[in-house]
Amino acid sequence: MSTSNISDDSLPTTLFLTGIPGLEWAHIWIAIPFCVMYLVALAGNAVLILVIAMDNVLHAPMYLFLCLLSLSDLALSSTTVPKMLAILWLQAGEISFGGCLAQMFCVHSIYALESSILLAMAFDRYVAICNPLRYTVILNHTVIGKIGLVGIFRSVAIVSPFIFLLRRLPYCQHHVMAHTYCEHMGIARLACANITVNIIYGLTVALLAMGLDSILITISYGFILRAVFRLPSRDAQHKALSTCGSHLGVILVFYIPAFFSFLTHRFGQHRVPKHVHIFLANLYVLVPPVLNPVIYGARTKEIQSRLLRLLRIKIST
Repeated sequence: MSTSNISDDSLPTTLFLTGIPGLEWAHIWIAIPFCVMYLVALAGNAVLILVIAMDNVLHAPMYLFLCLLSLSDLALSSTTVPKMLAILWLQAGEISFGGCLAQMFCVHSIYALESSILLAMAFDRYVAICNPLRYTVILNHTVIGKIGLVGIFRSVAIVSPFIFLLRRLPYCQHHVMAHTYCEHMGIARLACANITVNIIYGLTVALLAMGLDSILITISYGFILRAVFRLPSRDAQHKALSTCGSHLGVILVFYIPAFFSFLTHRFGQHRVPKHVHIFLANLYVLVPPVLNPVIYGARTKEIQSRLLRLLRIKIST
């Protein structure tokens, strides 16, 4: 049966997500920390967005990019975690095929967008340290808006083909997927046809998004470090490095779970236990939204002082 002749009738109407295979007995207990992490992510990112939005002093490029990152974190976790908790607590794993594709599209496109935002934040730090006199000229609000739009366009453009690549496949009544949310290769492996094109394009997207962005971020920090160590005093060096510390922490929190999940999913299918892979995939959508506001809130004095001021105003009123 040629994949070019696949009709909508051959597509499953619903899929069933089983949760974490092999750990069904612990689903209820696993869901508790996941729920706590989700609530922390919602509260932390919402507070960060509120603090930045309410204070004109924090409308500098670095904080505007941070606000975009928090919005993306909220979207990423809210796209996946509510359904994840319904599966783990209520065994409500049924999802329409169209809904699964929509969730898959949101997860991958938001993640590609976050990678773009982290690259923009690295560029922001590069300009602030290597060309400080032209910082506000180079990174004005118009440029920041254009960077955001380009990031959204790129993420949508590279992820949209996933939908067509999955709809062209026959599924032969296979509709049970061992996962807590829908993602590209998990759906593709349900097909009863050759998925080489899906694998190759998935690798291409990973290289174009996370791979290229991580290389450009590394190059940016190479220039930043070279500029920092040319500064005349140790105090100036320490101050410059401290402004990059939060961003570096966020980069590690974002890319490490992503690379582990990516590598185990594509190259460790027969070596890494299934429940380990699914657990890593859950951390992939939970850990960055939880830790990003904590890292910036703990390390950025401007955000700390504005938050404390806001709390004092609320208490006094």
